[in-house]
Amino acid sequence: MSLSNLAIAKTDDLPIRHEGSVHSGKVRSVYWLTAEDSARISEERGYDVVPGTLLGVMVISDRISAYEIIWQGEDGLLGVPGKGASLNATALHWFKEFEKAGLAGNHILESPHPLVWIVQKAEPVMVEGIARQYITGSMWRGYARGERSICGIPLPEGLENGQKLDQLLITPSTKGILSGIPGVPEKDDVDVSREQILAHYEAFAFHAPEDVACYETLLSEGFKIIADQAADADQLLVDTKFEFGYIPNASGDGYSMIYIDEVGTLDSSRYWDKSAYADGRIVENSKEMFRKFLCDSVPDADVLLNKERMDERDQLGKAFKVPVDALMATSDLYKSTAEKLTGKPVPEITHARQEILDALSGYGIVD
Repeated sequence: MSLSNLAIAKTDDLPIRHEGSVHSGKVRSVYWLTAEDSARISEERGYDVVPGTLLGVMVISDRISAYEIIWQGEDGLLGVPGKGASLNATALHWFKEFEKAGLAGNHILESPHPLVWIVQKAEPVMVEGIARQYITGSMWRGYARGERSICGIPLPEGLENGQKLDQLLITPSTKGILSGIPGVPEKDDVDVSREQILAHYEAFAFHAPEDVACYETLLSEGFKIIADQAADADQLLVDTKFEFGYIPNASGDGYSMIYIDEVGTLDSSRYWDKSAYADGRIVENSKEMFRKFLCDSVPDADVLLNKERMDERDQLGKAFKVPVDALMATSDLYKSTAEKLTGKPVPEITHARQEILDALSGYGIVD
């Protein structure tokens, strides 16, 4: 098998009958189904959704993004083998744990293949819920520059890189580009304060002011579930990002907030080796390892870290090819950490495109 077949990078051209454009993010593609197919499949599969719910087929790739760039490898290897299956398995595990604990539901209705979710369409909240238990990454870089607050939360003097914080901090950022909100730049991924969200909750797509506290509860309680179970697998949950949306209540008299996107994966969360941390060392067990590799390998790491240099970063992303060894090391990390967190092996995938189509053949949507 050639290297180009080890990872699936293109996921937006599958012959899946859908309506509108295929929505492709950094690692997933979503095929939104017609109202007719959605209703038929919901009935055939017995999904617990209200009538009129639109369904989507969400296909995850093995692409890897970092610093807003999707990176490509040498020798035709365009992704990280096993990454998509590792992410889906990890997210599914945590979603089930959240439901078991009575927190909230999620957008996934079924997973017919390790790279595929059947999801219900939700109305997204335009906030990325970020929770931090340790100071590191962008938070540390800001602190080292002298910043003593994050998202309106004051920070004490004397913190050190990697230090555990006295309390879990909720540091939200914008999801997409929002317009017309005082004090919020019209850019993606901008830090915002709780006060800004409350004052302009409708602009952030919350239905009511009290829903801000709801998302914070779902974020902090979800964080605790992951952190507690990860500790049993010798992993520290350092920080994480959740996203939320609304679906109609079954009674038809309102809406419920659910988890969407993914939770607790190595893409959306930072994990450290617990034993190493106890010995005073930080060992990254998440995408941060790949980010560190990039910073150590490119001619000027500031291009990656400085958002004012995005044009240069785009050019670097096109020119720099990641060595195969680095992508395979990332593959090993994703799979081994996913297996530690879930307690199950990550499924092996050898012919991704054909396997996906075979898994969807019974849904009547493969053309």
